[in-house]
Amino acid sequence: MSASATFDDVLAAARRLDGVAIRTPLLENARVNARLGGRLFIKAECLQRTGSFKLRGAYNFLASMSETDRKKGVVGWSSGNHAQGLAEAARLMGVKATIVMPKDAPALKIANTKASGAEVVLHDRVKESREEIGMGIAQKTGATVVPPYDHPWILTGQGTAGLELVEQAKVLGVMLDAVAAPCSGGGLSTGIALAVKGLSPSTSVHAGEPAGFDDLARSLASGTKQKNDKLSGSICDALLAPTPGDVTFPIAKQLLGPGLVVTDDEVLDAMETAFREFKLVVEPGGAVALAAALTGKLPVKDRAVAVVCSGGNVDHATFARALARRAA
Repeated sequence: MSASATFDDVLAAARRLDGVAIRTPLLENARVNARLGGRLFIKAECLQRTGSFKLRGAYNFLASMSETDRKKGVVGWSSGNHAQGLAEAARLMGVKATIVMPKDAPALKIANTKASGAEVVLHDRVKESREEIGMGIAQKTGATVVPPYDHPWILTGQGTAGLELVEQAKVLGVMLDAVAAPCSGGGLSTGIALAVKGLSPSTSVHAGEPAGFDDLARSLASGTKQKNDKLSGSICDALLAPTPGDVTFPIAKQLLGPGLVVTDDEVLDAMETAFREFKLVVEPGGAVALAAALTGKLPVKDRAVAVVCSGGNVDHATFARALARRAA
């Protein structure tokens, strides 16, 4: 496989994931549609195995490796969802996995990663480099590094959610005007873009990010990779990558429309709406694209729009805070 990724690579990933990844539902709510004046669909990847889309890319990566390399194990780094996805993919394929996770990652994500059989190494995300720690482990053990987003096998695996999304919309007789997905380093949003544009070239695709961590939106606007000024400070813990990936950014420039940026308060409101109207538990990072649609930053009026709710691994306190946004 080349250093780039293509629509055909997404189709190949879908074949590998057949029977492994859940074909998550595409949901619609009449009350929300009436409020927005259009049709809004949610691709509920929060209902995926391990509670997020990350299993798709991780499994596709491991399935694409040689048997010799799989026997040496894998190592990855993640604030939680890639950790869980990689740990579960490794468990399914009988591969030893070591995951570097920040100490301030939600306790639920750390516990779930360990529950899938992975060894977890904790680090300080401000003072230590997770990449350096992970690479050191790989050098000592011979394990293969499975990055969270910046690899063709990862992003094309994630893109399989986009294939499903467009196919499910077409079954409903809907041609989507726009699709949006949350973005950290760009693996999901660019994979989704490859898939959606391959099936529906006229549909625009956008990436959603939390305010203050909108490196991709600023990078798309400037044409060059931009960095975030800080590495923590948003409730969207899953979306705090410092800069777009070297593999993902060229695809983003080619296929993504303008970035969508939402505040933490808007994210909390979106989480509450997802629970109340769609009966979904969505974590903050998983709700940014939905927040963009609900606030009009991604226009829905007189259009058909789909957003990916990418994960549901939220701690109790944060979820309670979201539900408290609206009086009973």
